[in-house]
Amino acid sequence: MSFVQVLVVEDFKPFRKFVCLILQETAEFRVAATASDGLEAIQKAEESQPDLILLDIGLPKLNGLEAAKQLCIVAPHAKILILSENTDPDVIKAAVSDGCCGYVLKSDAGGELLPAMAKVLRGERFLSSGIAS
Repeated sequence: MSFVQVLVVEDFKPFRKFVCLILQETAEFRVAATASDGLEAIQKAEESQPDLILLDIGLPKLNGLEAAKQLCIVAPHAKILILSENTDPDVIKAAVSDGCCGYVLKSDAGGELLPAMAKVLRGERFLSSGIAS
């Protein structure tokens, strides 16, 4: 059985644990690694070569948007899904134009994270329902 390897990048430990718990309860996903800042995310992505990267934007050391650009280089086959509470339209636009495949609001993660992951892995875009078009 083949698993989707996921790198979870989130600086807020309780939310990182919440995301990992969702993934552990789903047979097709495996947490390949976790990171709590942008620089660590790049290192872990290079080491683990995940299929999917769940990436927060508000990260210490290197923010998620800057990290995304580097992640596209060190793990070129990985899909990047932003998982953030930032609703600034300019930030969302920058994220999806910088190689990220989707954007899930943390407040919508309980119901939308797994469908968003499935959609992104199929090569489609996903925007959280809480984001105004």
